[in-house]
Amino acid sequence: MKRTGKKTATDRNFVVALSRGLDVLRAFEPNDGLLGNQEIASRTNLPKPTVSRLTYTLTKLGYLAPVPRFEKYQLTPAAMSLGYAALANLGVRHLSEPFREEVMRATGGAVAVGGRDRHSMIYFGQSRGSETVGVQLDVGSRVPIATSAMGRAYFWALDEHDRAELSRVLREHYGSRWPKMRDGLERSGETVAKYGFAISVGDWHDDIGAAGVALKLNDGTGPYAFNCGAPAFRFTEERLINDIGPRLLTMVRNIEAALGGLMPHSKKQDSKKLKSGGKVARVAEGIR
Repeated sequence: MKRTGKKTATDRNFVVALSRGLDVLRAFEPNDGLLGNQEIASRTNLPKPTVSRLTYTLTKLGYLAPVPRFEKYQLTPAAMSLGYAALANLGVRHLSEPFREEVMRATGGAVAVGGRDRHSMIYFGQSRGSETVGVQLDVGSRVPIATSAMGRAYFWALDEHDRAELSRVLREHYGSRWPKMRDGLERSGETVAKYGFAISVGDWHDDIGAAGVALKLNDGTGPYAFNCGAPAFRFTEERLINDIGPRLLTMVRNIEAALGGLMPHSKKQDSKKLKSGGKVARVAEGIR
């Protein structure tokens, strides 16, 4: 996790202490359980003395509970209630559930919906059956924007300004690895232009194949993104392009219509959105 950037750190309206306190809470991931100050410092890139003061304060506020025996902390129900309140307000999570369940049963893949959290997408809805044992992700899990199908679909759903800003965030996060990540994003842009969905086969995990489709709404929220994934030997690139991706695209367009967002697009309209060597090529220059 990166420290607060210069731009925000010098903003007179930006409260750095609050930002760092939230960074400490973000350091806890779904399967962590307990974290000590040293582990939190490593994940947040904050000095350990700063982390010690923040965990003390968050303990006094009731968001962390100390476990003296291990000299570590755990999140309390007060902290978790913030996340549950956010989930309750995400109508797309509830409305999309029957759509996700239908695609899950038809494909045997795990179907999830997520939103951006810095350089990752975080799941806030997941439909998973007995056939998806190879995809052990659930609500609260994170997948990288640059290499996952969900993240790539989200990236190309952004307008030019927001895409450039996200590219800056990703470039800072990946450092020397950015050129490789950028190349993958560029290729995914061509896939989105051609088919209307993104794919990832072994780009994030060697043994996972997935398709991703962004969901756009007219109420100013989002965009969000859905994915459908399974072990790569089942979700090959050919199947993703010819079966899984089109199913997911139809599902998301139906959800958009049900939510009062964009009306379903025809395949002809989708194919005209972005042409290889046209807008995608020009936009790709902006993520370098």
